[in-house]
Amino acid sequence: MEKNNIKIIKDMKKINSYVLGGLCALSLTFSTGAAIEVQAATQSVAQAGQPVDLTYASKKALAAVVSVKTVQNSKTQTVEVNSDPFSDFFSDPFGFFGNPNQGNGGKQRRQVRTPKQEGLGSGVIISSDGYIVTNNHVVAGADELTVTLEDNREFNAKIIGTDPTTDLALIKVEAKNLPTLPIGDSDKLKVGQWVIAVGNPFGLSNTVTAGIISAKARSIGANGVESFIQTDAAINRGNSGGALVTADGELVGINAMLYSETGSYSGYGFAIPTAIMNKVVADLKQYGTVQRAYLGIRGTDLHNQIDNLKDNNKDVPDYGTDNGVYVASVEDEGAGAAAGLKEGDIITKIDGKTINKMAELQEVINNKKPGDKATITWLRNKKEMSKTVVLKNKQGNTKIMKTADFAVLGANVLPVSDALKKQLGISYGLQVKNVKKGAFKDGGIEDGFIIISANDKPMKTIADLQEAVKEASLSKNPVLFITGIWPSGKTDYKAIKVSE
Repeated sequence: MEKNNIKIIKDMKKINSYVLGGLCALSLTFSTGAAIEVQAATQSVAQAGQPVDLTYASKKALAAVVSVKTVQNSKTQTVEVNSDPFSDFFSDPFGFFGNPNQGNGGKQRRQVRTPKQEGLGSGVIISSDGYIVTNNHVVAGADELTVTLEDNREFNAKIIGTDPTTDLALIKVEAKNLPTLPIGDSDKLKVGQWVIAVGNPFGLSNTVTAGIISAKARSIGANGVESFIQTDAAINRGNSGGALVTADGELVGINAMLYSETGSYSGYGFAIPTAIMNKVVADLKQYGTVQRAYLGIRGTDLHNQIDNLKDNNKDVPDYGTDNGVYVASVEDEGAGAAAGLKEGDIITKIDGKTINKMAELQEVINNKKPGDKATITWLRNKKEMSKTVVLKNKQGNTKIMKTADFAVLGANVLPVSDALKKQLGISYGLQVKNVKKGAFKDGGIEDGFIIISANDKPMKTIADLQEAVKEASLSKNPVLFITGIWPSGKTDYKAIKVSE
């Protein structure tokens, strides 16, 4: 259908086919070589029926919105290519250095060097000591970050934490007395209210565009947790991480993406509300990762469920309501199961707050942490039911989750030597050295063991293993399932616990 003919561009890739999603407003170029202080805005807004003056808001926002330049350095990667009999012969005429899967029309592993990549996005200063909010997709994979202020001062920045689930990131520069934006309450926004979008579209620094709030609590399937503010203020590539600001100069959203069939603005921009941002930023600042509570259900907007039944020529039950979240499945041992939720139930309230759609449910739960209580109200066969439960984290408990440090392994690793790769017929791997007390020793890994993959991902660089440890430590099952090989050539499998 035409409405699904939408294009998404995210991270550092350009996707030409149309898919359901959003166009992240990040401008790219390529080269070959623990609380946030909320300030009250004092400027009054024009009365109804009078022209809206946006000059005050623009002046406040321009000072606090920065340009974020990212650099991904050139890297060597191993890729699979179709075997070429001519190049196979001239590079290895006797087949000494191949493996059984190379040559003869099969696949061949080759090392290629990726070009240096540069990206440009935006960010918002939220504290005078240098904390800046931006999008995760702006900084993901960056080796270098440079922040430029409106007055052209430049700072190197470091990543404090990222949250791909909401597409938010917190970075910091070493500076004092920086201009900030007061943080407003996005829940109080009204459809039709005037706002400005501030950022650096197409590298055009310090750009302000104006529009209105077109809709609230939009879900477009781009992030794991989303409740977007929709606006018709122009958002383009480079606006990612910029500010959505009210006429009285309050930050109410972080611009993130746009809907477009052309890659450029067409009237539909989306921002992450401060109602989601505030907790994510506070957690990243305090813990380095988000303390996320889970309800333990899969669901969809009730009207989506009804439309799906109609599309499949099925009878539509009388759910007793037209709004709410349809429960499609319930995870064992989750908060939803503890409440007694079942497939087919309709969630209508959380803590007494009316829930009309999934985005609203996600926003409410996002602002809770493991150990918090939530009162769930739902309909089953048109009968209202309610229960208060304790929310848990992804690992099924209420403990504070922190990213495991690489040191938890209790050993060093190095990329396997060319000589050993040739001897064992492998093209990559990480060899374990100096095993001491830690997860490797507990899991039976000793000096010399070569890690080939962890949790089904190839381990080509030390950074690959660092990322695997981080992901595993925050997962439901904090274990690294490792496939490796001993110097003798024997393949072995290990399960390494990286978190309690």
